[in-house]
Amino acid sequence: IFFLDTDRALVLLEEYCKKLRKPEEQQLKKAIRKVMGIFKSSLFQALLGSFKKKATRHGTTSHTSLPAALTCDVLGCTKD
Repeated sequence: IFFLDTDRALVLLEEYCKKLRKPEEQQLKKAIRKVMGIFKSSLFQALLGSFKKKATRHGTTSHTSLPAALTCDVLGCTKD
């Protein structure tokens, strides 16, 4: 289980969106912006908070960011 770092994921997604300039990339850019909106939503944040509390209670957290890690996997960026 991971600490959930949506801020890092949002930064990665925003950086990737800035690179999408070609007309054929605009549909992907629109889809990524929708994902960003979901990450920012109060419902998503509440679900993450609940998940984090359960994981912490069970002692199964680590310092890796799940949303950022998933974003890196999808976008193929380097993980620091």
